[in-house]
Amino acid sequence: MSIPVELTRVIELFQLPFMQRALIGGILTGLMGGMLGSFTILRQLSFFSDALGHSALLGISLGLLIGINPSVVLLPFAVCFALGVTYLLERTRLWTDALLNIIYSSSLAIAVIVLSFVGQYKGGLNNLLFGDILAVRELDLVFSGLLLIACTVFIGLTLRTQMLLTLHEPLAIARGVSVSAHRTAFIVLLSLVVGISIKAIGVLLVSAFVVIPACAARLLSRTFTNYVALSAGLGALSAVVGMLISAAFNLPSGPSIVATQLVIFLTAMGLPRLLQNWSTLPVNR
Repeated sequence: MSIPVELTRVIELFQLPFMQRALIGGILTGLMGGMLGSFTILRQLSFFSDALGHSALLGISLGLLIGINPSVVLLPFAVCFALGVTYLLERTRLWTDALLNIIYSSSLAIAVIVLSFVGQYKGGLNNLLFGDILAVRELDLVFSGLLLIACTVFIGLTLRTQMLLTLHEPLAIARGVSVSAHRTAFIVLLSLVVGISIKAIGVLLVSAFVVIPACAARLLSRTFTNYVALSAGLGALSAVVGMLISAAFNLPSGPSIVATQLVIFLTAMGLPRLLQNWSTLPVNR
């Protein structure tokens, strides 16, 4: 098949309403994931988002078991779970990664056990694990848009405080910053972003949606504000490119987006060295 014909097919495909909703949903979740991910990796909460994503399977399983729409159960469960984990992290003397590993493994195990009591799940286990961005509805887009506004307003109004908490928490405490309140607000927003992203990306890949764009932006940024903005931009860019690749080659959308994020990260690793080598090339006079 020729390239013009294939390009025409992709353009026609994105004229369909469900593809347009999927693209918009990917952009919205990419912006939110990148924005909050920039703080998440610096606060060493990367595994927290992974544990939160996998624990969402438990919330979905409980919803199926008691006959409630999983989408209704997912977000409240994610928030309650995140607050519970935060409480445990603050009250125990265990290492963070050890405690999160316990929660991660046990919640996943319980979710599988609960799913064994569910007769048949029409949505399919693959959709839970790897997401189905093509199933995004108008209501999901509305909620994602409102959540993006909430994240932008929160980060915009508290940027200096968030920077201080991220880079030097003892100094923030000395200046009278309410660390617990700011941490709780951030965790609630992060849990909502992870919860809303699961439908598009899936339980297994949602952590990458938060972590990889932020890591790539960290390699390319010199100032904190540019870092946050670039992280959000790379999250949205990877969603768009991943959706295009998915449509062009008939690939799963969620894994295509994450694979695109990996390519962006590898490019960010090699770009500074490439530019340095280019600048040192002799110039013909």
